[in-house]
Amino acid sequence: MTSALFSPIKLRELSLPNRVVVSPMCQYISDDGCSNDWHLMHYGQFSMGAAGLVIQEATGVSPEGRISHKCAGLYTDAQEAAAKRVVDFCKKFGAAKIGIQLAHSGRKGSTLPPALGGRSLTADEGAWKTFAPSALPYAPDWQVPEALDSAGMDKIKADFVNSVKRAERVGYDLIEFHAGHGYLMHEFLSPLTNRRSDAYGGSAENRMRFPLELFAAMRAAWPADKPMGIRVSAVDWVEGGLTIEQTVQFAKELKKLGCDYVDVSSGALDPGQQVPFAPGYNVAFAAKVKQESGIVTRAVGLIVEAKVAEQIVASGQADMIAIARGAMWDPRWAWHAALELGTEANYPPRATPCLPALRPQIFGNLKK
Repeated sequence: MTSALFSPIKLRELSLPNRVVVSPMCQYISDDGCSNDWHLMHYGQFSMGAAGLVIQEATGVSPEGRISHKCAGLYTDAQEAAAKRVVDFCKKFGAAKIGIQLAHSGRKGSTLPPALGGRSLTADEGAWKTFAPSALPYAPDWQVPEALDSAGMDKIKADFVNSVKRAERVGYDLIEFHAGHGYLMHEFLSPLTNRRSDAYGGSAENRMRFPLELFAAMRAAWPADKPMGIRVSAVDWVEGGLTIEQTVQFAKELKKLGCDYVDVSSGALDPGQQVPFAPGYNVAFAAKVKQESGIVTRAVGLIVEAKVAEQIVASGQADMIAIARGAMWDPRWAWHAALELGTEANYPPRATPCLPALRPQIFGNLKK
């Protein structure tokens, strides 16, 4: 059987053997922003073939760009060295390509990890100053962020470029720019959180100005042969929030700047959101972005069934699919999906003895 999901795709000079991607998932277990043995195990298992591409968790470009004290960072030499240890391990023993998602938490930073309540930190707990396009807190009991001025925006741009250069030294194959889920770039894009009266607020064109400037600076610092994409929240699921039409407009501008794909998620900007969670609930948004902007898209959101993922790609609704919880539940998701779809996934050489098609032959040879 010919499978669309397990057909190759090329982004610039990066060739992927299939359209399955392990989505970035915050782990909240870093040591001062550094990867540790958990990450070696976590990403190592995915690199064995859960997908053609594994993207590491949202990684802060500065101390204040993290969500919590336990979030990953890529702004110090120690963090760079720790990340390289994980990437080198994955590339030595695995079969997947490795990317990283670079992010700034904006007003949703300075919090406890979700498992500890996820609330805004107090001063006694080591809270830090947060930043946003406008001085609007995420929730009434959260810290009020400082509205960014031009100097603050310049610093954030420099922080992202610095992390891009570190990512190149680490050896990542791809960078994903996080502009969704209520973090800083999403805050600029949405009229709910961007109430500025300067050139970076007001109209949709103005609200997307800083994310576009930032993407252009990152793209210029990243090797031309390596892909760079973006994750967006297509809509806010709140009345008066970001619309899919504005997201399509953003995607068109990103494409002009050399963006290689858009990962289309949604929500997480406002605690009042009403999200109709269901398998593939973002697929229609990915399809609209792809159809109207012409950019490569990735669908994400509770996609766990192989046949559903196959249908999404085969029907042309999206070019790739991203799995998160499904990959954590089954780190060999792609192996099992390929078997169900009557095709093959990519395997590292040391894993071939476990392939169902080879088991009789191997056991037969052992008896000789």
